[in-house]
Amino acid sequence: MGESLDIYNLIMPMNLQFFADDAGDKTEEPTGKKLDDARNKGQVAKSKEFTNAVELIALFVMLKVMIGSLGTNLLENFESYYGLIPDIVHDSGQGMSVVTFNYLIRNGITRLIVICIPIFIIGCAVTIAINIYQVKWKVTTEPLQPKFSKLNPISGFKRIFSMQSVMELLMSVGKILIIAIVAYTEVKNKSELLFALYDIPLFTAIVTLGTIAINMGLKISVVLLILGIIDYIYQKFKFHKDMMMTKQEVKDEYKNAEGSPDVKSKQRQRMREASRRRMMQDVPKADVIITNPTHIAVALKYTPGQDQAPVLLAKGEDYLAQKIKEIARENDIEIVENKPLARMIYMNVEIGEMIPPELYQAVADVLVYVNKFKNKIGR
Repeated sequence: MGESLDIYNLIMPMNLQFFADDAGDKTEEPTGKKLDDARNKGQVAKSKEFTNAVELIALFVMLKVMIGSLGTNLLENFESYYGLIPDIVHDSGQGMSVVTFNYLIRNGITRLIVICIPIFIIGCAVTIAINIYQVKWKVTTEPLQPKFSKLNPISGFKRIFSMQSVMELLMSVGKILIIAIVAYTEVKNKSELLFALYDIPLFTAIVTLGTIAINMGLKISVVLLILGIIDYIYQKFKFHKDMMMTKQEVKDEYKNAEGSPDVKSKQRQRMREASRRRMMQDVPKADVIITNPTHIAVALKYTPGQDQAPVLLAKGEDYLAQKIKEIARENDIEIVENKPLARMIYMNVEIGEMIPPELYQAVADVLVYVNKFKNKIGR
């Protein structure tokens, strides 16, 4: 018996897990507010691999288009650059000084920069365009702010052994293998041409080497682009999964956005009280009060030539009905008992509205009665 009781105590807590509340599970789609907040913090679905692959393709396409002019410019600058050396040394009469050497270096760097400027400009444009394509246009400085939580060694270990790190490791290994295989295949296929380079003019050799390198780069870039697209899809999936919310988070966000139910209830209560005060202030302007007689009271006003039909100034039931009648007595306003009419007006007409046409005759009879009564007693 004692043994079975121990087994029961062991199994029962485990079975209770099936009845646990799933409020902590992220089962809800992310709200627009959470996505906007994440975007403002710089948290977006973005693949560096995809960006790098597109940049490489753009670079090698530019080089393939411009290889002829680049080769010509480099050769011309090379000849011009080294042609300066004898002239500078001869004019100075002191050989190669530090000043002369610095001048040559600055001149060479300037020439190289001028050649590379078009590539740099197009590369920047492609980088900006591919990033805007992935995350749209949103400028935020929050990711640049220092976060001391990143210095936490426990968080660091979690990042090292996270799924994101595993994915990046697999991507890096895949890239290395792809680059090695494509480079080996390309060099092997062009081996005869490479061995014949010493037998052709320098300019032709440079163009040939450049063409081989560019074709190799394009093939590598295309394969990397495929990996980048896979990584981009994964990043989108991971970002969406990370942005998923629990039911409690959705409730809390709704409360923060709309206000808590208690606060909203109090606001509605204050608005009702203010509306009632304004309504009770209008009761002395009424021409007649129609009652149920004990549960409902409505106050009507009609000014011939100004109002198209009688207007409802106030209405209420129970306590409010009694207050309306008290104010009416204090201001010598006639109180007429008409149960069906009072209920019809109370149920179908809002404060400040005119009574509907189907009630014109019934209300007109009441107003005629009131006017006759006032004339009779000489009011």
